[in-house]
Amino acid sequence: MNIQKGTTEFLMGIDKVPQLQTWLNEHPFMSGIAFVGRSNVGKSSLINSFFGKNTARVSKTPGRTRQINIFGFTIIDPSTKAEKEFYLFDVPGYGHADVSKEMAKNWGELLDVFFHMCSEKILLMNIQDARHPLQDSDNAFHEYIKSFDLETYLMFNKIDKLKTQSERSRLKAIQPEIYKSFKWVKQIHFISAEKGDGLAAVEQAMITFLNRIPE
Repeated sequence: MNIQKGTTEFLMGIDKVPQLQTWLNEHPFMSGIAFVGRSNVGKSSLINSFFGKNTARVSKTPGRTRQINIFGFTIIDPSTKAEKEFYLFDVPGYGHADVSKEMAKNWGELLDVFFHMCSEKILLMNIQDARHPLQDSDNAFHEYIKSFDLETYLMFNKIDKLKTQSERSRLKAIQPEIYKSFKWVKQIHFISAEKGDGLAAVEQAMITFLNRIPE
């Protein structure tokens, strides 16, 4: 099966807590994928790599995603042409200091409502910078989400920026500790949204998750 790139449809952007609560109450059994990560880890570029160019807005300004953006997307079985519809959530980045306290508070409330109310049929894709793994904000986020029953895949993006084999080896060596400390992380991938490294394996992992969701 394949994600139908270029057919992803923007449905709405939500930046108000009551609006998000209403939408989630109206979609209690939704299934799909949510992308979340520290600001400036390449989340938008990664989403565009999987779901088609210009799906997510790419900005040079970290923390530009100020709302939960909701999309619809389709995966199709090439042999039978059967289609399945899912939701994609582009969640505001965490850990960015250069925003007002009021805005940061609103982001926190949006995230809290989303994770408390979203369906367990949502796959959480956490993106981190391969050059700066497991930052304090990353660890704080994982401390937060551990109480939710959401299957989580961890992607270390910008692996192409690690120029030496020793740098890559050190990063990969922390995998056992991550699986030990973060029980909810079921897969770890080393990728580059810019170069395309590792993206095919991640796409297949997402499709496999979506295909085993009960109707």
